[in-house]
Amino acid sequence: MKIALMDSGIGLLAATAAVRRLRPDTDLVLSLDPDGMPWGPRTSQDLTGRALAVAEAAAARRPDALIVGCNTATVHALTALRARLEPDIPVIGTVPAIKPAAAGGGHLAIWATPATTGSPYQQGLIRDFAGGVPVTEVPCWGLAEAVEHADEAAIDAAVSAAAALTPDDVTTVVLGCTHYELVAERIRTAVQRPGRAPLVLHGSAGAVAAQALRRLGEQPAPGATPHGTLTVLLSGREGTLPAAALTYAEGRLLQAIAPAR
Repeated sequence: MKIALMDSGIGLLAATAAVRRLRPDTDLVLSLDPDGMPWGPRTSQDLTGRALAVAEAAAARRPDALIVGCNTATVHALTALRARLEPDIPVIGTVPAIKPAAAGGGHLAIWATPATTGSPYQQGLIRDFAGGVPVTEVPCWGLAEAVEHADEAAIDAAVSAAAALTPDDVTTVVLGCTHYELVAERIRTAVQRPGRAPLVLHGSAGAVAAQALRRLGEQPAPGATPHGTLTVLLSGREGTLPAAALTYAEGRLLQAIAPAR
């Protein structure tokens, strides 16, 4: 089995690591776009064009499925990606975990990029899945960029700023950008209030990985012999994981995988 994942940068690491943990025998293809990142400030048409190019580079490696490991690309390009690649290659998007987070009750905060915060897309998810709970949307200025470059000082500053916008009575935080899952524990520490119940964090990586397996009719096999391979594509060129990826546990997990031959 071969699964490809795509993003402009290293936000796809969380979902990739989740796939690796569920099926260590899977060949992985990571298709990034360093020439075109960041995708967030681009127009929808421009972003879709970049996403299609990155997806087609991955598709040339003949994966069984493609995961769009980026919330922004899912919003703007999922329909175009599915039109281009399906039914030959199932395409799985990444959606913020608002539905399961709201099911727990309590005050819910959604940490997302400024472009996504308040967007019709996110407002629709809140309306559809979180109608019965209080919700606070928290714009995380500069956090995705800081995580992408593993800039420790900038990560701390961005997390602190977002935590200051998060009400004290919040019980659950949705990580509405895949980059944020790489610093989840730092977010938990910043938002957790003394004397309150442990904060619940909801990311998308595990659910996305499980959905990819379901689409392929496969079952998790975390005890399988870890013989899968790794291919990294950088704007279509074969390369290696960016150095910043190796500062995160998810990146180091992938570093141990043999490159595809």
